[in-house]
Amino acid sequence: MTVALALLLGCGVVGALAPRYLLRLSDPVVALVAWLVSVLAVMATSAVAMLLLLLPDHGLGLAVLTAVHDCWQSLQHGTTPGIEAMSGLVGIALLTGLLVRLAIVGVHSARRRAAARQEHLAVLRVAGRREAGAHTTLWLEHDHPFAFSLAGKPGVVVATEGLRRHLTPAQVDAVLAHEHAHLDGRHHQLITIADAVAATLPFLPLFKRAAAAIREFVEMAADLTAARAHGVEAVTGALVRVSAHGAPGTALAMSGDAVEHRLIQLRKRPHAPGPARRVLTCGLAGATALVLPGTAAFGALFAVMLLTCPSG
Repeated sequence: MTVALALLLGCGVVGALAPRYLLRLSDPVVALVAWLVSVLAVMATSAVAMLLLLLPDHGLGLAVLTAVHDCWQSLQHGTTPGIEAMSGLVGIALLTGLLVRLAIVGVHSARRRAAARQEHLAVLRVAGRREAGAHTTLWLEHDHPFAFSLAGKPGVVVATEGLRRHLTPAQVDAVLAHEHAHLDGRHHQLITIADAVAATLPFLPLFKRAAAAIREFVEMAADLTAARAHGVEAVTGALVRVSAHGAPGTALAMSGDAVEHRLIQLRKRPHAPGPARRVLTCGLAGATALVLPGTAAFGALFAVMLLTCPSG
């Protein structure tokens, strides 16, 4: 049972402390990868902990601990195999229930968003002027400058003529590039996942804060993509001018979340890294997040062994 409890402790530590460090990452794409992989790692490590309780002799746990230190017996809590197996069954049942609930909430949310999106598009296609491109743009005759994107097959960008009246051509292009980045990066789907995680698993900060964090990260990522194509000045100018206007709840808009923070981050990090560097940093961040719960668990267990086991 010791190994299983250590793994659960590692999951709790990562779930509680990881957000404060993930929010400090300067590259929003790396932060997105690290956050989502951290959620997956905590859930997978919890499942492994439950399975270990069902395996005889804790699977490989006994052999590994014996090889590290000859004090496994001193760490045993005296629980019977029946109690451990029952604990494992209860834990797996709870985890399975949470995963089923997560799937149900995710599917329900996705269907609700799709229905609302279709309803909005039905009205917008009548009122808007269609412009073909990599993503179809619907131009609305409205003086307020704003734009937003709606996911789908295909995705659609909705923009107002007010953009062209109140923004420079470079700023208009930056706004459209920002919305295209949302569609190309599948940001709407990431937000749907994050919303489902936050609604289903609110007992750890890593899960509870996922929705707000992912929304901010995708906006920052789209800002950097637009800045790389059209310059920081164009993006910051456009962001200031469109920030007073919102968008439907199923959409992503440049004026959406944490505008002041995004402006600060754009000035600090005006350009997105190149593809090779981004792949490398995302890979390292994802690998680190994946092994962190287990590393924290066995680090804590090894420290307990050093403190409690007799030397030699």
